[in-house]
Amino acid sequence: MPFFGNTFSPKKTPPRKSASLSNLHSLDRSAREVELGLEYGSPTMNLAGQSLKFENGQWIAETGVSGGVDRREVQRLRRRNQQLEEENNLLRLKVDILLDMLSESTAESHLMEKELDELRISRKRK
Repeated sequence: MPFFGNTFSPKKTPPRKSASLSNLHSLDRSAREVELGLEYGSPTMNLAGQSLKFENGQWIAETGVSGGVDRREVQRLRRRNQQLEEENNLLRLKVDILLDMLSESTAESHLMEKELDELRISRKRK
């Protein structure tokens, strides 16, 4: 019999408090804007003196000039980058084909050398 009572019986936990007493989470966006006066625009930020706006999953310069480079230059660079990537893919394909051809000719050469060695050995036996 324990001296201080049953030590293994857990105490009852107090009921949890509500996470939020506010009903704002149940309001839709337009009601929240009217209630709180909030405007949910697209996020903007200022980075190194350049103002950027987040639209359609991309950060876009608001001023039209991105770090001293205009949009036409950016589009030209993107086209050039695309062309270079396509050329790089083509060259990688050509290298793969050439490596396949080299390995095939090397395998044929080894087979021919092996057959030649076998013929030499069989000729010496006769």
